[in-house]
Amino acid sequence: MELTIHTTNTSYPVILMQGALQSISKVLPTDYDQLVVFADQHVWTLHGEEFREQLDVDFNLHLVRSGESTKTLVSYEQSMTFLLENNVSRKSVILAFGGGAIGDFAGFVAATYMRGIPFIQIPTTILAHDSAVGGKTGINHSLGKNMIGAFHQPLGVLYDPKFLATLPDSEVRSGFSEVIKHAFLSDAVWANELQSVTSITKLRSLDWQSELAKGIQVKAKIVEQDEKETSVRKYLNLGHTYGHALEALAGFGRLKHGEAVAIGLVMTFYLSGLPELASNWFKQLSKLGYPVDAVRQFPIEEILTYIKKDKKNSGSDIQFVLLHDIGEPYVAIVHEEAIRMAHDRLVNLVEEERT
Repeated sequence: MELTIHTTNTSYPVILMQGALQSISKVLPTDYDQLVVFADQHVWTLHGEEFREQLDVDFNLHLVRSGESTKTLVSYEQSMTFLLENNVSRKSVILAFGGGAIGDFAGFVAATYMRGIPFIQIPTTILAHDSAVGGKTGINHSLGKNMIGAFHQPLGVLYDPKFLATLPDSEVRSGFSEVIKHAFLSDAVWANELQSVTSITKLRSLDWQSELAKGIQVKAKIVEQDEKETSVRKYLNLGHTYGHALEALAGFGRLKHGEAVAIGLVMTFYLSGLPELASNWFKQLSKLGYPVDAVRQFPIEEILTYIKKDKKNSGSDIQFVLLHDIGEPYVAIVHEEAIRMAHDRLVNLVEEERT
């Protein structure tokens, strides 16, 4: 299966199938001088042999720490040093092999090394069906997630669902949050189908190639309208404003991105005036084993401190992506008191679940 992402200045393929890496010739420039693979250490241990067999071309390997722990200024400088020491040029290509964090990180390195060199996304998680598409790259700051970054579109995305087989349950849950986010943004029928999944066994057995393709198509349509997130691309942040705050407070990597977004969706539905959807989604999270207790760990004032730093905000106005209904997103200014009240309702759900 091959999808095409169109942006203002370019277009590129997303190749989604078994053996996708064997199609790398479709996206590599003919005059490249070397390939540098940025790989998550854990992913490389699991899939490095398969990667070498599929790719079957020479490359330099740069191993980085797993997950969000690599998205730091220290890791960024170390990676720049590696590229310089290995004489990487503007004709070189970086391959980002791993989950969403590695794609963000390697993409940002590519965006800024020598003012920009090409890169290719090779995702190995469900979550990365979202982050690998659309050109957002970045690293974290202690005061906020992805606050240092750039828009830098890849040459292409090579996505082999075979790599998903080794994902732990926590990563499957994390990725599912972004898939159902796309459903909540676009299609009530699809969202209702996904809301019927209430066990981790059923979740793992979904037809992921089909679900990922639908999610990518939703994102592609939005990115084509708004590449630089000035209008409708903000919709893709559904659940992220509150979720990013939890993720940052927990310490990046301790609460998985998709887990935090899933909790943020409950808040979003309350703020949208959709309490039944909020309650039903929370019940589904509990049945699937999401770490909903995270909301009780931090006072609302600390959460608000991070929410006020969200990139979507304008001046002192706090902006949330909300829903009129499933498939009808909009951006609204939300007052602090409304956030406090929604947070209290979420905490009450957690406490009722635990009694």
